[in-house]
Amino acid sequence: MAHHCRDFSRTERLRAAVAGAGLPAVEAGTPAPAGTGLSRRAFLLRSAGLALSVYGAGKLSGAAVEEAVAAQAAGPGAPVIVQVFLAGGVDSVSFLAPTEDDAYRRLRPRLALPPGSGTPFTEDPRLRWHPSAAAIADLHGEGKVSVLPAVGYAQPDQSHFVSRHYYEVGGLEAKLSTGWLGRYLDRVGTPENPLQGLALDNSLAPALASARVPVAAVASPAEYDFWARDVWGDVEALMLETSARIGGGHARSDRALRQAGRAALQAGRLRTQLAPFRPADDAPAFSSPVAYPTSEEYGEFPQRLAALAAMLSAGLPLRCVTITAPGDYDTHANQQEVLAGPLKLTCDALAAFQRDLEARGLADRVLLHVWSEFGRRAEENSEGTDHGAAGLGLVIGARAAGAMVGEFPGLAQLDADGNLRATSDFRGVYASLLEQWLGTAADGIIPDAGRLARPRLVR
Repeated sequence: MAHHCRDFSRTERLRAAVAGAGLPAVEAGTPAPAGTGLSRRAFLLRSAGLALSVYGAGKLSGAAVEEAVAAQAAGPGAPVIVQVFLAGGVDSVSFLAPTEDDAYRRLRPRLALPPGSGTPFTEDPRLRWHPSAAAIADLHGEGKVSVLPAVGYAQPDQSHFVSRHYYEVGGLEAKLSTGWLGRYLDRVGTPENPLQGLALDNSLAPALASARVPVAAVASPAEYDFWARDVWGDVEALMLETSARIGGGHARSDRALRQAGRAALQAGRLRTQLAPFRPADDAPAFSSPVAYPTSEEYGEFPQRLAALAAMLSAGLPLRCVTITAPGDYDTHANQQEVLAGPLKLTCDALAAFQRDLEARGLADRVLLHVWSEFGRRAEENSEGTDHGAAGLGLVIGARAAGAMVGEFPGLAQLDADGNLRATSDFRGVYASLLEQWLGTAADGIIPDAGRLARPRLVR
């Protein structure tokens, strides 16, 4: 196991929504994660470890969700962005390692990859891909991966809690209470479509926290269901259908009943939408045209990506999706042992997802953005690496520009703390994704967007 720090454990704990209470309170002076305080507009049901969260106070009208699905299926689909989070601060100097650099071997006498390890990074001969990232290296060779070798921000904060908050809200402002993707959905989304923002995790991703439109969190669309004591089969289905109808009847009730009714109706719509992805009589819930990697040790990440591809193929009205990759990248110790396995599963699964999209004819509609809250210190601490500053980012897809964004700054001129200096700003990356991919102006979504350089991320 990785010996992660207390700050990482605290960050994970305080970003876990609980039934009826939204996100936990944080101590004074600490930025609240986006979505905190939305408990009055949140509905959370738990069943066998699964969770559904519907945020936002939008009014539902009749079969509006079904109509949205039909409209998307009938015409060209909207672009979809999938954010993949590597929790803990992945070591970018291992992901893309300067294996031939004498300074690298001096700073990392135990952790340095041997010279010649992994696939050469064609855009910078100093660097080589970690052997576990071979599948991403292959996609990069096809021009389907844009690499940000040192993405970050000025005056970096090395706290998991604070730095992750900045990345989630899309700015360096502690008091922002909605996520950058949530603000995008508030601009372009609808009050009838909770699937426009989907977290494929047990709880809402703060980046999706919106103020006006609903978004959802579903741990696994293949296993999603509700649970009620001593109720099952046809009676359970009738109960849930009736609950949704009763919820719709409270659209004009007092504030509390109105919100409860809307949440029940939204949950019922989601149950109907996700029904085709639940297995029946031991038959698979859906099929995939490609093989995904499997791992009992590192969870269901590949299966969730496979389900996402099937949902997109079915025409569900998705716009923004977030998912957490397997692994604990806060590698203060045991880095060699704990980095390779989850990194390989993540890269193999992302490559399989890209092949799946290509096989289904969806590759031009989907772009993946891989991020982590920071990188790691350039110098090892004997068995691992401590919190750093600039880290690694990836943009993956058939329409990714396929070019390096910002240069690798090298190990000769580290910052005062011994960290890589950022050569690209994550806020500019978000502005580019909004404007070049999602087709909406970044102004009003990303703070100070007018002063940010936009790297070319999409072709």
